[in-house]
Amino acid sequence: MRKFAVCGVSKRAIDMFIQPMITTFSSTSKLVGLLDTDPKRFVVCKSKFPETENVPEYGERDFEKMIVENKPDVIIVASRDDTHIEYILKALEYDLDVISEKPMTTTAADSRRVMEAEVKSKGKVTVTFNYRYSPHHMRIKELINEGKVGRVTSVDLNWYIDTYHGSSYFQRWNRKREFSGGLSIHKSSHHFDLVNWWLDQKPEEVFAFGALNYYGPESEHNPLREDGRHCKTCDVKHDCSYYTRWNSRSNSAIVRDDHIDSDEARKDGYTNYRPDQCVFDSDIEIEDTYTATVKYDKGALLSYSINFSLPYEGYRLAINGTKGRIETTEFHAPSRVPFTVPEQTIEYFPLFGSKETIHVVQQEGGHGGGDPVIQEDLFMGEDPRRKYKVLSGSEDGAYAVTTGEAVWKSAKENRSVRIEDLINQHTASN
Repeated sequence: MRKFAVCGVSKRAIDMFIQPMITTFSSTSKLVGLLDTDPKRFVVCKSKFPETENVPEYGERDFEKMIVENKPDVIIVASRDDTHIEYILKALEYDLDVISEKPMTTTAADSRRVMEAEVKSKGKVTVTFNYRYSPHHMRIKELINEGKVGRVTSVDLNWYIDTYHGSSYFQRWNRKREFSGGLSIHKSSHHFDLVNWWLDQKPEEVFAFGALNYYGPESEHNPLREDGRHCKTCDVKHDCSYYTRWNSRSNSAIVRDDHIDSDEARKDGYTNYRPDQCVFDSDIEIEDTYTATVKYDKGALLSYSINFSLPYEGYRLAINGTKGRIETTEFHAPSRVPFTVPEQTIEYFPLFGSKETIHVVQQEGGHGGGDPVIQEDLFMGEDPRRKYKVLSGSEDGAYAVTTGEAVWKSAKENRSVRIEDLINQHTASN
């Protein structure tokens, strides 16, 4: 029986870790501690899952106390992004294993600190890059491993975030770079890790552009130049396209937030957490649009873009190699797409030959069926029948974060940025 403690009782922690731990994997896993800055989150968790009623609760400064009193084997970190580093390092000091939500940290320097601490510890760090576990993404990995495309030469990945999901980042804490690292880290690290894993190559150099096009006070969609508004009480919300797209006049008192699914949390709100801040505030300091080129150590090139305010959500991918090409298009959240969504397939084009269309067996569960599979690896150990590694470690987390930071720095400073230079900054400063 492995004992787990959770730092950050977020919706993600409850759905992704706590629920399966006390249901599917209850015979081998035990929840022994909950730590958070806000006691209301304990109430939400325990009201949703009465099985956790007797699990001890701890404040943000009580990490050591939680460890001493409950002796967990694993610390799950699912708190706000900028706090990950503190809990990961403390857990490694106690020689505990760590399961961290992405991004592992919010800076390349902190990622380096994690890798250095892991070397000195008996604990192991795992980062939950669940996009790897989507059936389509695993099949793409297998096609590359089988040599279908030969040596990969280039990748085109265009990611689209719709107006519902995209605007939510600018209503919450994510809008502050100090908390999230910016969306090139908070969100795009998922995508960079996916490409790194597919290619089995390490990113070396990045050149990028970024801009704030849709949100902030200069947005052409801003109905009134005024700071400090909140959707729930805003006088001009019915003149705001982002609000009216997803809210009718009759339910205007409801604030939607994909990080909250509890009626109690929606009604009372969490302490110091506002999911309805105005997307046009002048203190927004992150970008909503990026394009980037990434060079890899074995010669592959990535052309990447992401946009956080589009009519639908999903991505388009092409992987080119010396023997062929892979293409796929995915539409996320079909209930929010205002047109018929086709089935996702993988198209394989040999360099000399006929196209093949591959239909992938669908799986139930979040993130395209990936969540239940990664949960099995986390709570049961990696599948011994699998011929390739999927579960991510600290180095994977570090390269994903550092690529995201390189995108932001390149866009800010109008220069190419080398990955190793960012990772090694921490060492050079000590």
